[in-house]
Amino acid sequence: MRLIPQIRMESVMGQIGMRTRPARQTIEQPKAVLDIQQPPAEMHIERTPSKLTIDQTKAWEDMNLKSLPKVMEEFAQEGRSKAMEGTARRAEEGDELMRIEQGGNPITGLAKRNSERPEASFNIGFIPSPFSVKLNYEPSIVDIQWTRREPIIHVEPQKPVVEYEQGNVDIYMEREPSLKIDFINLET
Repeated sequence: MRLIPQIRMESVMGQIGMRTRPARQTIEQPKAVLDIQQPPAEMHIERTPSKLTIDQTKAWEDMNLKSLPKVMEEFAQEGRSKAMEGTARRAEEGDELMRIEQGGNPITGLAKRNSERPEASFNIGFIPSPFSVKLNYEPSIVDIQWTRREPIIHVEPQKPVVEYEQGNVDIYMEREPSLKIDFINLET
């Protein structure tokens, strides 16, 4: 019997191993340097004060409480008026007496007229007439002027701080490949 020659092969596959170290990266962003200044606004106010004027002169005169110059002026005027009336009346009486020869009794008539006085009238003198107090009001005027100031802003940006550590991959042969060949039944 003849044996068939055989080739026997045993192979082991190679195996690759990998060791990795991941890359690392850190980023920090420092805050920007910021300087803000706000100058104050300017305000100017001009005001004229209000004015209230009260004139009570007419009310005081109505209550017969007049100023001395006013009283003296009224008495002088009344004196002139009474003097003129008295002069006119005496001239008229003189004319009547001159005509005594025409008859009648002018002396009795004159005596009777001069003895009768007009009836005195009484009126309440301490109440002033309506609207005798004069009021005048001038309101105040306010003028406000603003001068606005813009803010002063300075910004200094900061660059980011970046740190990077490179990763790597280490590849190695974990198991070497092999091939084993055997020959069986070979005749020599």
